[in-house]
Amino acid sequence: MSETSVAPARAWQSVLEHVESRLLAGELSPGDHLPGERALSAGLGVGRSSVREALRVLEAMGLIRTATGSGPNAGAIIIATPGGAMSALMRLQVAARGFPVADIVRTRLVLEAQVVSDLAEASPAADLVIAESLLDAMDAPSLSPAEFLALDAQFHLALAEASGNQVITATMAGLRGGIESYVLDGLDRIADWGATCSRLRHEHRGVVAAITAADVSLARSRIRHHISGYYAETLPDSH
Repeated sequence: MSETSVAPARAWQSVLEHVESRLLAGELSPGDHLPGERALSAGLGVGRSSVREALRVLEAMGLIRTATGSGPNAGAIIIATPGGAMSALMRLQVAARGFPVADIVRTRLVLEAQVVSDLAEASPAADLVIAESLLDAMDAPSLSPAEFLALDAQFHLALAEASGNQVITATMAGLRGGIESYVLDGLDRIADWGATCSRLRHEHRGVVAAITAADVSLARSRIRHHISGYYAETLPDSH
């Protein structure tokens, strides 16, 4: 590979590394402006095209917001909203089948056990209105299996959001497509959907009841049983 083919990549990466080092050193914080293109280009010894490429990457990562014009809101400003970018990155990996289903399930077991623990320990009690409204919606007898499972995925995400842990919520949102994919793929391997649907409803209510009762151990046990039970029931070689 020629030197000219790798130089542009190294140039814009050096801008990213510069911003990262200033963040780690506490020299940049949310709300601060980055220096302008010309200043970054001169200060780092890279072309302005490389600076623009780095800024596009930083914006896609959810680290900066850019605006044209003049005034206090113009230019590149450090922001603290990584959740959307993190979720988008994970969704792309899921869409590209970069994560094995077994790994998604194991990750759910870890994350959701922590979610229900946090909810059960919350003081004052966590707001579960959205999660409970989704459970009520899942009681509708007219739902198709796909509609029920879509609401099921929303319920699990609603619990994560109620916990207030932004990292877990972003991760769960990013994994949602992968979760919906494997639960839908397993439908054909369910011998009696009516019985499974009834069991899932009961398990959901049991998780919420344990959270409401502030029983951390029971909430963790029930969510793990719920997640692993469906996965075991719908494994390709389980029938």
